Amino acid sequence: MGVGGERSTLPTPKCDPLPRRFLETQFPNTISQMIILYNTGMIELNIPGRSTIQIEHLVCDVNGTLAIDGQLHDGIKRSLSILRDRLRLHLLTADTHGQQEIIDQLLGIESVRVRKGNEAHQKESYVDNLGREGVVAVGQGANDALMLKAAEIGIGIFSAEGIATETLLASDIIMPDIFSALELFERPLRLVATLRK
Repeated sequence: MGVGGERSTLPTPKCDPLPRRFLETQFPNTISQMIILYNTGMIELNIPGRSTIQIEHLVCDVNGTLAIDGQLHDGIKRSLSILRDRLRLHLLTADTHGQQEIIDQLLGIESVRVRKGNEAHQKESYVDNLGREGVVAVGQGANDALMLKAAEIGIGIFSAEGIATETLLASDIIMPDIFSALELFERPLRLVATLRK
């Protein structure tokens, strides 16, 4: 308590990213392969055999990926909230089960609705408009294949709905479930290990 019974508020310290030189000297075998810039809305990866990638946007399909039968997977809200200070989240949906308004409220994100018909091209155009570089796309349905192919990194996931063959073939990485896919951004060296050539 402060003077006169008032609550005193202390300023919250701001955490700046560590200087690259410090990281290079302390972690010489790691920093040359991967840099994470926290509190900057980006994850930067230096993947051997590929150029440096600065991931800014995470574009996810909703039903079949984040939800099943119109219901969010248990724990998905927490998994997405962890990534919000690192990436800009985008949800694309055809709202197959008519539950997207509820899902948006639960996640605190306004999704982008794709119109029925030509859904794959609409999702691809969305990624193109963000700019291929800096986009990771996650999905499993046939209408996600072009989106995954258009993104800098396309991640296909297995789900209770399965994964469409064309989406499997368009993916840079295949993950067993959405939680494993999202965990890649908490532990980006996994991306480096899988994508290095």
